Amino acid sequence: MGMAAVFLKSDLEIPPPIPKLFSLYLLFAIGFKGGHELHESGFNTEITLTLALAILMAAIVPIYSFFILKLKLDVYNAAAIAAAYGSISAVTFVTATSFLDRVNVSFGGHMVAALALMESPAIIVGLILVRLVATANLKGDAKEDLSWAEVFREAFLNGSVFLLVGSLLVGLVTSQQGWDSLKPFTGDMFYGVLTFFLLDMGLVAARRFDDLLRSGTFLISFSVLMPVFNALIGIGIAALIGMSVGNALLFSVLCASASYIAVPAAMRLTVPEANPSLYISMALALTFPFNIIVGIPIYFQIIQRIWT
Repeated sequence: MGMAAVFLKSDLEIPPPIPKLFSLYLLFAIGFKGGHELHESGFNTEITLTLALAILMAAIVPIYSFFILKLKLDVYNAAAIAAAYGSISAVTFVTATSFLDRVNVSFGGHMVAALALMESPAIIVGLILVRLVATANLKGDAKEDLSWAEVFREAFLNGSVFLLVGSLLVGLVTSQQGWDSLKPFTGDMFYGVLTFFLLDMGLVAARRFDDLLRSGTFLISFSVLMPVFNALIGIGIAALIGMSVGNALLFSVLCASASYIAVPAAMRLTVPEANPSLYISMALALTFPFNIIVGIPIYFQIIQRIWT
């Protein structure tokens, strides 16, 4: 609906502070719910293995994405886009959890921990790739300007990661009493806020569509095919370690999604040579709506067929 409003030139607009508030709410709600469910389920070998594999995927995806993108792009843009596709989209994950709720398929609270853990490694790997491949081409001043302390701070303490991890810990500590107290806020309101947030994301994505069209067929194809490829790898890993259907879908969605918030913030700070219109437009204008509209139900159908 939001994308249609832009394409049809409607004057529909959501004031800027409201989407930011919705974003903070969704991160808190999903983190709090995950912490509660993690308290209920506890830790076991499967959970530990899932979290380790989530970190591994977040580190590996940027590497092979970088070398594919390097066929057509310079080092800086290839690294920035690769980092975006190695990281995750919290809103895509939240939408997948609501999809599972609607089809009555359960999932583990530890998947929220996987979400939090997968956001930062891709940023670090992307910057390491730039450092390794492009250092020889950088001027002396540029080498000194890259502060790794600032990189790590941005990767691990950016607002979305901090709120997600913090709310997960709150849910873990307050357990059932906390969940009962906040259920009207974190449970009953959730779908209404998510709906309005997706409306705004549609508006934003459609406005970026022209930038995406100008990027060429290679990047447009990458924006669709790479998420599918990563999702299939995620489904394969989920099948090998015996995840449930719900956890397998969330793991594949985490592998398939691309960051358009945390990674752009870090890349603008540390790789100013990269063009933000490329990595933001690819992740937001095509990969995000593709996963929401087409990807999630397709991944779910594939998982159901394999698991049954």
